[in-house]
Amino acid sequence: MMRLLFEIDKKDYGSCTRSFVRNSARSIIIQNGKVAMIHSREYDYYKFPGGGIKEDETPIEALIRETREEAGLVIVPESIQEYGYVHRIQRSDNDETECFIQDNYYYLCSVEENAIPQDLDDYEAKERYSLEYVSPQTAIERNRSVKDSPYNETMFEREAGVLELLMKEGLIG
Repeated sequence: MMRLLFEIDKKDYGSCTRSFVRNSARSIIIQNGKVAMIHSREYDYYKFPGGGIKEDETPIEALIRETREEAGLVIVPESIQEYGYVHRIQRSDNDETECFIQDNYYYLCSVEENAIPQDLDDYEAKERYSLEYVSPQTAIERNRSVKDSPYNETMFEREAGVLELLMKEGLIG
């Protein structure tokens, strides 16, 4: 069983009468002391490549698909290693009767040398997603200073927390 890295529990869901669960798989790709991150140039934040797990796919299948689509990086399947997951639970931003629950599964992996073109969803293209290899400190500082975005700040803090753990455990500088 994958280890729990940390939990984000807002404890703000007392009035919730139903839940919405959307789990995700995210890749941790480290090269030369920097980590592959998706940079939203529209809202100026960083996130690990990856995204939602569809009903008909495993977390590994989602990891490979989402990393290829968002980053144009082709994961070497044999390199995939479980790192851990972040459990998030809070009231929905859009409906106070709905509880949002998400397990974000993180995997250490390597990628093929040559990237392929991104295959972005409309919202990802609008945000001008770009792949960048950045120092973890740069991504942490940027995510903790996001001012104007349509997203809940817990997403930015989740990614910063994972980066801090990777640094603490000596996996990146």
